[in-house]
Amino acid sequence: MSKRILSLLLALVLVFSLVACSTKPNETKEETNTETSVESNKETQGELEETTKEPEESADLTGKTVGMVTDTGGINDESFNQTSWAGLNELEAKTGAKASYVQSEQEADYSANLNQLVDANTDLVWGIGYLLAGSVETVSKQAPDTNFAVIDNAYENPESLPNVTGVVFKAEQPSFLVGYIAGHTTKTNKVGFVGGMKGVVIDQFEYGYRAGVLEAAKELGKEITVDIQYADSFNDEAKGKSIATRMFNDGSDIVFHAAGGVGKGVIEAAKELNKFAIGVDADQSGLAPKNVLTSALKKVDVAIYDLSKRLLSGEKLGGQTVVYTANEEAVGIPEYNAETALYPEELHKKALDKLEEIKADKIVPPFNEEEWNKYIAE
Repeated sequence: MSKRILSLLLALVLVFSLVACSTKPNETKEETNTETSVESNKETQGELEETTKEPEESADLTGKTVGMVTDTGGINDESFNQTSWAGLNELEAKTGAKASYVQSEQEADYSANLNQLVDANTDLVWGIGYLLAGSVETVSKQAPDTNFAVIDNAYENPESLPNVTGVVFKAEQPSFLVGYIAGHTTKTNKVGFVGGMKGVVIDQFEYGYRAGVLEAAKELGKEITVDIQYADSFNDEAKGKSIATRMFNDGSDIVFHAAGGVGKGVIEAAKELNKFAIGVDADQSGLAPKNVLTSALKKVDVAIYDLSKRLLSGEKLGGQTVVYTANEEAVGIPEYNAETALYPEELHKKALDKLEEIKADKIVPPFNEEEWNKYIAE
């Protein structure tokens, strides 16, 4: 009996020995290392993708300060002052940089307001609008350690101002699109344009708009007249309303404004007379949902946010002019909303097709009188 038990025990020992010998000692270790390696790569790839997608969104600019000086249109102009402030608010929310503004009641305030921000040791000072360009130039020379940037201005010799960055937009591009929509929408074959103050910037809106109207007229095989008048102001709402009322009474059924606060008067006239106005800079349909046909978007908030972040992060852009275009999606028209739209979706799609042609340089809208004369001669 004991011999049988001993034989059985020996047999079991032999079986376990064979099983143990058949297992390679490094196999489990290799499998564990492989799994660890794969997981590590996944984690690393995830971090890289996140960093690549939004390398600057996570920028910590806590302790940095940025301020802006409005033009006389004021912070609530429903136009580029307001959208500029929106850009700085977004910057503060996402990066921790502290934003502030100083409002100008008259042009004589510009230099004093810029100096107010300089005296507060503001890291980056914005001048909102080309009307502040001269004051920014003067103050920047007195404060060489402060960074400045100006909306809607390209200095003739930017390299002479090493701490100033000019920012401009191809405003003729969205103006072409709203002109195209206006040309296809008018029933009277007469539309209007109200400018703030005659100059390089507003020329872009005027001539781009006229080119868009002309494009539509050619497609429709008819002539469309454009009535043009300037208010010589960016904040006189009453004058804007008076000019637009005159245009509507003279037969225009759509009026586009590029006039800052003056435009509120244009929109008010359209509302009272049940005509169409076209907004500028921001989507101004909220001012008169049944009367603002569309808006020529100049996304100042996009530029303010982008450039402020870059400058406050240490990027050297002084002595340069930065240009924002449709290709950066910094200009355009509002998205189509079928529930509130005042023109057919098919027309919106045609306008977007024109936008793609603009991006591809197949259509190059004119930005001043000289380019306009070349454009109509083609």
